[in-house]
Amino acid sequence: MATSTGDANPYGGGDPYADYRTADFPFTHHANLADRRLGAGVVAANDEFFAERENLLVPERAEFDPEHFGHKGKIMDGWETRRRRGASAEHPWPTEDDHDCALIRLGAPGVVRGVVVDTAHFRGNYPQAVSVEATSVPGSPSPQELLGDDVKWTTLVPRTPVGGHAANGFAVDVEQRFTHVRVNQHPDGGIARLRVYGEVVPDPRWLAVLGTFDVVALENGGRVEDASDLFYSPATNTIQPGRSRKMDDGWETRRRRDQGNDWIRYRLAAQSQIRALEIDTACLKGNSAGWASVSVRDGESGEWHEILPRTRLQPDTNHRFVLPASAVATHARVDIFPDGGISRLRLFGSLTESGASSLAARHQELGG
Repeated sequence: MATSTGDANPYGGGDPYADYRTADFPFTHHANLADRRLGAGVVAANDEFFAERENLLVPERAEFDPEHFGHKGKIMDGWETRRRRGASAEHPWPTEDDHDCALIRLGAPGVVRGVVVDTAHFRGNYPQAVSVEATSVPGSPSPQELLGDDVKWTTLVPRTPVGGHAANGFAVDVEQRFTHVRVNQHPDGGIARLRVYGEVVPDPRWLAVLGTFDVVALENGGRVEDASDLFYSPATNTIQPGRSRKMDDGWETRRRRDQGNDWIRYRLAAQSQIRALEIDTACLKGNSAGWASVSVRDGESGEWHEILPRTRLQPDTNHRFVLPASAVATHARVDIFPDGGISRLRLFGSLTESGASSLAARHQELGG
């Protein structure tokens, strides 16, 4: 659980991030389940008088313009509610139970490993405390349905003090699959960004209907286990939905000055039969990888073997390969030579009988 960093100093000019408080949270190597690229959205908030709820999920860090004012006052890059008041002049203060809340649909249902409530630039107007709850509701429920009496919410982060102008991180230890989260700020105030880190747990019935699909895609339960270099951008970008639209939406390494090469290792959604693959270098023009190879293994202790030998890549190009024979695997690895980057890796195939069974068992175990 996080320890509050307390009050922040008033903005004194210059770089607004110069006195920003943050830390290395171990759970942030997981995917952000509240990523709009996965389909996440802020479906409701009880109040957004000063700043819109949608800002919570903007992928870029919050920006601050000290001169940016509107008809309602200072315009902040975050979600900000009005100041709560008590019931009367004799009791002008908010009650202990007063709070504001926002409902967030996760882009991909999954197990939450950690939450970051970022109050960047909220120095004198951040909440006194926050709490975070989660639920699992199938389909596409409305805000009214999510707030119904029959919906059970599980506490991920109990009511905890937070600091202003800081990344407030909370580790979560709840082994359950969730589809939505609710962030509460007590009693009012502003939050710049919300990140919900965890492991995607797909619906096995949906994957079964699809038949052939991308077995390494983040939205289907694939994930990055490790990478040789994360200097410019995260390796998880390579399994995000859609094509890259700009250079930093892929994976790019620093320039090597040795005779080595860079790589990413992945875990697939479950044991799969891979029949085709794509390596995309979209938006990487003077810095794409020169060559790439792809290897797979079956099981944690399986032997690696190449399914795509070292192959020349072209800049800003999607490369497609049909395999001469399907490959059974639980893990994959892409090696690039000598350095540079790729924007996406796609591995097309279907779950094996064993893979489908293990995925269904985990889905049921986690309450899916």
